Amino acid sequence: MRLSCDSRINPPEFYPRRDGRARLDHYAYLFAIAVAVGLMSSCVGGQMSGGYEISTGGDAHLGRQMINQYGCGKCHMIPGISGANGVVGPPLNLFARRTFIAGEFPNSPDNLTSWIMNPKSMKPKTAMPELGITEDQARDVAAYLYTLR
Repeated sequence: MRLSCDSRINPPEFYPRRDGRARLDHYAYLFAIAVAVGLMSSCVGGQMSGGYEISTGGDAHLGRQMINQYGCGKCHMIPGISGANGVVGPPLNLFARRTFIAGEFPNSPDNLTSWIMNPKSMKPKTAMPELGITEDQARDVAAYLYTLR
């Protein structure tokens, strides 16, 4: 078998087979193009796009103040919070991209608010302290954490 130098890989032919059914390779080719376009459109200059805003019913600006007031940065590293460089708890960078809270609860506004208010009711052996934070304050803190993408 001899290979010629001008042999090329051609895209699939875009016509039905003789029996009238469409060719399978046509659909595979279109699917591959659709996936490539979808992947390329979700990127912005090599960076992820902003995503969508998560509604907690809270105010991120007030949440930032609550994080300072309750001293969350003593245990956690928290971007955007001065002096928040603790290493006891997990770092909270990119929090909005996380799937789970405390390793086992789906990352949702309601779960996060409950976790901030009363972590021991959700995970009794957690090291996270109960700070006496109100539901409104917890929603504000959650709103700030969801800005960390």
